[in-house]
Amino acid sequence: MPIGVHPGETDLWLPLPAPGEQWDPHLIHTHYFGFSIPEAQIGAFLYVRYQPAFPLSQGGVCIFQGTDNVEHTDMAYLDYEITMPWPTIEGNTVTTANGLRIEFTELGRTARITYTSHDGDTSLDVVAEAVTPLLARGHVMPGEEDHHNDPSREPGGTEQFMHMTGELVLHGERHAIDCYAPRDRSWRQIRVEKRGAVPIPPVGWSPMYFGPDLIFNQISFEPLDTDPAWAGLFEVGNRPSHHYAWIQLGEETREIVRVRRNVLEYHPTIHLPIRQEIEAEDETGATYRFTGEAIACASLPAWPNTSFHDSVYRWEDQEGRVAYATYQELWFDTYQRAMKKRRSVVASSS
Repeated sequence: MPIGVHPGETDLWLPLPAPGEQWDPHLIHTHYFGFSIPEAQIGAFLYVRYQPAFPLSQGGVCIFQGTDNVEHTDMAYLDYEITMPWPTIEGNTVTTANGLRIEFTELGRTARITYTSHDGDTSLDVVAEAVTPLLARGHVMPGEEDHHNDPSREPGGTEQFMHMTGELVLHGERHAIDCYAPRDRSWRQIRVEKRGAVPIPPVGWSPMYFGPDLIFNQISFEPLDTDPAWAGLFEVGNRPSHHYAWIQLGEETREIVRVRRNVLEYHPTIHLPIRQEIEAEDETGATYRFTGEAIACASLPAWPNTSFHDSVYRWEDQEGRVAYATYQELWFDTYQRAMKKRRSVVASSS
């Protein structure tokens, strides 16, 4: 199946119900940007989640440093509000109530993201410039497509790698930003989070940018033949372990038809994979191998009915080239309780 491309105008597709119209309260739109500063072990999660049925929004700025971030407030900086008014939208600029500002200076291509804390000692100013097309993406979570059977709603999403340049001031300390990171967004998608969600193993997103000749992206769970920590908790049948993946080789975009993600080590407290390897095969039969390790990670507040984590991974391809990028993973309470129980058993026997 070929990978599609969306027009730049989708950056500002943020529809609201017409007067008297009632929308599903789980219907959302989103904007996500991120960046990393590997030399300082810093990652950033910048997010707006729009809930047009109300209409309300949530989101803000999460800056994490190192791997010892168990609680949300362990992060280096956190300003994430679960309930805010609908953002102010003026021209091509979206501004949240807590001050996260996204200005699309060229739709589908370039954005400037700015933010300053109330006390003024933390701020960011970063320009995001596209290095891949605005690729069409469907749903994020397996089972989400079951709620997209109304063609009149026209749900959709995009993903795009960006060259992120600018500056972060973190509690008065300045850090230059110069990295490659993905952005994504969704519109008119229904995400029920818990009630009605499909029971699934932890789902991980691992975008990577090694250069214009090798850009990789996939969303998957660990397949059963890797002896994952979720074994015995879920029944996945003959479902492929990945449900969305592509690779960019210069000007060519190829679909990924097989992904085998093998976790080698989990974080001892938050259970996020901190070492893993990925093997992927594209539609032509070419194979790719990547190994990675987390240099920063944190629990995030964006999905309250899940354990949701972000991280900065150091990836190597099969030729030894290095890329730094986000790795994000999400799971529900069945898995969290099982991992907590195993941790308690290990602690009591040591």
